[in-house]
Amino acid sequence: MKTSSDKMHEKYKDFDFADAKSVSETPHLAKLQAETGGKSRITMRIDNDVLATFKVRAEMVGGNYQTLMNEALKQFSQGLKLTDIVREAIHETLETCLTTRSRGRTKKVRVG
Repeated sequence: MKTSSDKMHEKYKDFDFADAKSVSETPHLAKLQAETGGKSRITMRIDNDVLATFKVRAEMVGGNYQTLMNEALKQFSQGLKLTDIVREAIHETLETCLTTRSRGRTKKVRVG
C-alpha cells in the first residue's frame, strides 16, 4: 500500500475499523450521503494526457477537474456529443446577440 500524504490518513491509519458500521447502517451518515447528491467515490485509471487535459480546462474555467470529468461522463451517458454541445452554445450566444441588437443597443449587422 502506498504511503499517503493525506493528513487524515496519517491521523487514523492505525485505527481498527473492522467492526465499523457501514454508512447505510448509520442514520446520520446515510442522511448526509443522501443530501450530498448520491455521488459515489471510485478509483479508476486515466491516461495521463486525458487527465492533463481535464486539469488544464478546469484551471481555465476556475473549477476542478473531477467536476468536469463527471459532467463529461454525464453528457456521454445521456447520448450528447461534442457537436451537440457546441451547437447549443453557439445557438445561445447567437440568441443573446440578436436579442441585444433587437433592443437597439448596437447597430444591426448583416449575417451571411
